[in-house]
Amino acid sequence: MPFVRIDTLRAGPERLAALGRAVHDALVETIAIPPDDRFQVLVDHDGASSTLRYDDYLGVHRDDGIAYVAIIWRSGRTPAHKQALYRRIAELAHSYAGIEPRNVFVVLTENGPADWSLGEGRAQYLGAPGAPGL
Repeated sequence: MPFVRIDTLRAGPERLAALGRAVHDALVETIAIPPDDRFQVLVDHDGASSTLRYDDYLGVHRDDGIAYVAIIWRSGRTPAHKQALYRRIAELAHSYAGIEPRNVFVVLTENGPADWSLGEGRAQYLGAPGAPGL
């Protein structure tokens, strides 16, 4: 169950929603999460009261089309799975939302079963028979 936060700068609601769909579709395609496993926070910054900062680190020229994608998920995926996910997010972000792949910045954070409560004040992944997998 990934938890996704996407931050953009003046993307507008339609582009931001399209980016959310792109990230979700990439997760479904590359790591086989269930299609109804969507938990996202989508935030579009206006550049005045809130904004995003970026530079050309590692020779990647970014601009105001930047999209930060932070994904928190349970550990266990291989580097190959992660690389496939990064590529697919960039491809779909460009296809769905017109965001240049150079502006798609993705960071993954991994944790364990005890780090999730999906509601009702319980840690559903902890030792429960039939608990969802990765």
